[in-house]
Amino acid sequence: MASIFSRIIKGEIPCHKIYEDGKYFAFLEIRPINPGHTIITPKKEVDYLFDVDDALLGGMMVFAKKVAHAIQKGVSCKRIGVMVAGLEVPHAHIHLIPIVGLSDLNFDKQKQADSVDLAKVAEKIRRYL
Repeated sequence: MASIFSRIIKGEIPCHKIYEDGKYFAFLEIRPINPGHTIITPKKEVDYLFDVDDALLGGMMVFAKKVAHAIQKGVSCKRIGVMVAGLEVPHAHIHLIPIVGLSDLNFDKQKQADSVDLAKVAEKIRRYL
């Protein structure tokens, strides 16, 4: 059975897409820690991040770097934090989270976001890609 991320990538489940290329997909987290919280995932479904082949994993970080620069220009923050938990969805992914301090990197801070607010944040970020 396809993961929820594979279904998002295929367009079966709506999302606020930030960017994609032939191998990777970036979209806003619907329960963001902070506005602009983005998920980066390879289009190829692999359960565990460290089972992703080396070339795909390296390319994922280059893709994430491009998206992180756009997030930083599109939303108010000091830096973009990177987190990998790997338990929430069985599809390798990383979280790019706009932060002002270390205490922002806490999944307990997640809260459901309004779709209209997500659309506004996504548009601000996409302007810089």
